[in-house]
Amino acid sequence: MANQQPFLTDVKEIRKRAREHIDEGAVTAGYKADRDTVVKLLNDALATEIVCTLRYRRHYFMAKGIDSKSVADEFLEHANEELEHSDLLAERIVQLGGEPNFSPDGLLTRSHAEYVEGTSLADMIKEDLVAERVAIDSYREIVEYLGDKDPTSRRVMETILAQEEEHADDMADLLAGLPAERKAK
Repeated sequence: MANQQPFLTDVKEIRKRAREHIDEGAVTAGYKADRDTVVKLLNDALATEIVCTLRYRRHYFMAKGIDSKSVADEFLEHANEELEHSDLLAERIVQLGGEPNFSPDGLLTRSHAEYVEGTSLADMIKEDLVAERVAIDSYREIVEYLGDKDPTSRRVMETILAQEEEHADDMADLLAGLPAERKAK
């Protein structure tokens, strides 16, 4: 036991380091990730969330037919949650000393998901499900990349990932609930 490293660095040393580079805000010398890379990844995820918000909002307004009310309500709920994800990502980008990129210029090229309008209720649900599946895979890769290098950004992405998995499950359930002739269109 006598040879074990102390759990916490000397508190006096931590206090000394905290006073150094205070203009760096939340990012201390203990930050292990490449900040520029993390900010880029988070900005790409931000673009993905913005595109998903816009697609879900369009689907909310364009949903028509006998099954449309409950499906439209689901689209709106997801649009609002995607917007919340955007806010979480933007906040973390700023904490890292970056700037969230909300510019519409190049939004679709930064986004992992596509903006596909869909012509029928079934098409809309399918496109939203595809987009959720894209987000799930790309966000999982971001979580794996972050690992222990940036646990705060990893937790943000894990939180969003968990909700994207719920969204995909919701879309799959909606698609399964449509009559067979509506799914084929």
